[in-house]
Amino acid sequence: MLRFKDFTYRISGKILLDSANVTIPSGHKVGFVGRNGVGKTTVLKLITGHLSPSGGEIIIPQNWKIGITTQDPPGEDRSLIDTVLAANKELYELKQLADNDKQRKNLSEIHERLNILGAQSAEAKASKILAGLGFRDHVQLRPCSEFSGGWRMRVALAALLFLEPDLLLLDEPTNHLDLESALWLEDFLLHYPGTLLVVSHDRHLLNRVVQEILHLENRKMTLYSGNYDTFENTRRIRAEHDIKNRKKVEAERAHIQDFVNRFRYKASKAKQAQSRLKKLERMEPVSAVQTNYNRNLVFPKPVSLASPLLTLEKVDVGYNDKPVLRDINIRLDSDDRIALVGANGNGKSTLVKLLAGQLSPIAGQITKSNKLRIGYFAQHQTDELNINETPINAVSRIRRKESETQIRSYLSYFGFDQARAETKIAHLSGGEKARLLFSLMSCDRPHVLLLDEPTNHLDMDYRQALIQAINCFEGAILIVSHDPNVIELTADHFWIVQNGRVSEYDGDIADYRKLLISTRGHKTVAKLSSRSQPSRKEQRRNSAKRRESLAPLKNAIINVENLIENFNKERKRLHIVMTDPTLFEGNSDMLVSLQKQLGRIEKNIKEAEETWIKLQEDYEWQQKG
Repeated sequence: MLRFKDFTYRISGKILLDSANVTIPSGHKVGFVGRNGVGKTTVLKLITGHLSPSGGEIIIPQNWKIGITTQDPPGEDRSLIDTVLAANKELYELKQLADNDKQRKNLSEIHERLNILGAQSAEAKASKILAGLGFRDHVQLRPCSEFSGGWRMRVALAALLFLEPDLLLLDEPTNHLDLESALWLEDFLLHYPGTLLVVSHDRHLLNRVVQEILHLENRKMTLYSGNYDTFENTRRIRAEHDIKNRKKVEAERAHIQDFVNRFRYKASKAKQAQSRLKKLERMEPVSAVQTNYNRNLVFPKPVSLASPLLTLEKVDVGYNDKPVLRDINIRLDSDDRIALVGANGNGKSTLVKLLAGQLSPIAGQITKSNKLRIGYFAQHQTDELNINETPINAVSRIRRKESETQIRSYLSYFGFDQARAETKIAHLSGGEKARLLFSLMSCDRPHVLLLDEPTNHLDMDYRQALIQAINCFEGAILIVSHDPNVIELTADHFWIVQNGRVSEYDGDIADYRKLLISTRGHKTVAKLSSRSQPSRKEQRRNSAKRRESLAPLKNAIINVENLIENFNKERKRLHIVMTDPTLFEGNSDMLVSLQKQLGRIEKNIKEAEETWIKLQEDYEWQQKG
């Protein structure tokens, strides 16, 4: 159990948390959300003891191991697999002793302790985690120092997951991952046996993995049952109720004030007026729940251009005349919404740079209109910004013919008010720099937007604003993102980059998840397929047996699908019931009961979906076997 009891924290005289009281039961998975800058990362540091509270206490079982994501990636010459194994210091040191000194008197005691620590399966476990985060088997033997900071952050995450602490604290764990690794991490956390508290702007993760949402706002922490969608819906309902209640209170205050104004100096009514004046002073104004923070993003409308906008025929592209991608045959039309998928290192960014004109083809032909304008966004572009400029200066250098008033109006489409438009880029947050890049790439009203990981540094509200901006944009979109929710709500179809090729993939994000599972299955089958092939008669006999053996599994899948459908109907019914504003009036027991029911339903759905996935994997495996 993790418990905040009357917990207060001040920093530089500012109150960050004021008498917070929250209890998270053991084994629960909780998403930790709130506006950027409210102190979520600080709370994680308070839990680990790196910071001390100003008042109250955090209660954690003494025997709990606590693990937290680090901002300092490993960089030594130790191999990736050894770096992960070394996260468990006792296991790693004992294994070194056992391997290097066979003559030790207490060798039997060491091996006994190693068995207790699970040494026999440790390397396989570490390797599996590294593979899930994008490191192939042969890569795991290379030293950490050979990898970039982003990849080493993955190694640090792998080490933390391998350690399997009782309380796992994750701060934006998907930031350095590609889509494939983010989907793997979701599955890993879904089955994590300990208590999880995760700070994330990844809506897909917060909907699929967590059971509760811990919300930090106005120096208070509130725990909500259900996933992020449920949390947002509950907040919306409460906001609607508060608006009605506030209007009611304001009307009552106005009525009392009018009575006081008319009769406070009239002798016969003075006592009543004074009484009502005291009542007016005691009436607390109802504060509205803030559900959106005026997040604004609008991409300008391009001038119409006939399709296809861009065509590639038999194109090879790479570096130093060495192709990374070969025989690319694709076209981009004005209404395309394409998600580019494939593991990091397969060439997604290379293809985006080719389309952006930053790389020239080694072979083949690219055909495009002379009038075609392309907007290109990539996170590394933040390093190219002049930190001594303001957003107004930066945009003015491109839109030279426009007045300052017009520039300010344009910047307002990307969430910059007067003050932030005049702020030096050096003092802008990561999210503000990303929005400035959006504005700069859109200055000449491009027909195509190439977005390479555009959600990094964007909070939940701005991610939703980006989704709306993409869906309202009247040109073509090609997006690379590790955020499944953004892809799910913006992309019409996929291009998949793998094995040096680019091909179309007919499916959605759910289908792609299944494809990843299926691909892993094929690899396992390949390892087991070296034995001689049976005769046709044996094949027919085996097929009949397989169909017979698969029947119970198929029925089990159908039963679980029906169960999921019934759970979803019940969830929908509860959502409808909870939209009744009268629930928020008077006794809150009914609302609490409904929230608990909804929490149980969400948990049942997750468990049923996990069962379905396992059954489906078994079914596909046995079909292939």
